[in-house]
Amino acid sequence: MGISFRDLTKEDIEVRVQSAKKNGVILLLYKNARVDMSILDETVGPERWQRSHELIDGHLFCNVGINFPTEQGFDRWVWKQDVGTESNTEAEKGEASDSFKRACFNWGIGRELYTAPFIWISNENCQISSSGERCNCYDRFEVEKIKIDNKRITGLAIYNKTQKKRCFVWQHN
Repeated sequence: MGISFRDLTKEDIEVRVQSAKKNGVILLLYKNARVDMSILDETVGPERWQRSHELIDGHLFCNVGINFPTEQGFDRWVWKQDVGTESNTEAEKGEASDSFKRACFNWGIGRELYTAPFIWISNENCQISSSGERCNCYDRFEVEKIKIDNKRITGLAIYNKTQKKRCFVWQHN
């Protein structure tokens, strides 16, 4: 009854600045909900999965169900659930999207992102602006290359699109 979801590709993964300091930034790898929908569609088919949301103790949970055929010809739905957090821009939409992405992690979609290395970009490889103690970096980053073995990231290169240069290279020994 197992389903094996493909590894994420560099096109599936987005990069954002998690935090900025005067001497550099920490980057975070993530996937968006459209990636999860596409991978579910291509792996099980658009008619064999569904999602629903429910409030539990004031928190929005997403349920992602996959329909498995049985030997007797009957269908059996298997569900996985997780909770989301509000986004800074659109609270309700962000919470729904986040709970969906987390439920998809429970199915194994994109779980390799949890194995990403710590990504530090020094201020030599990005533009940091500061106002008092607050620092920001508005550079755009992308995954240039990624290698995944056995659902673990073993190699990663990040490209700074704004500065037009590779700014991070990592390989697991």
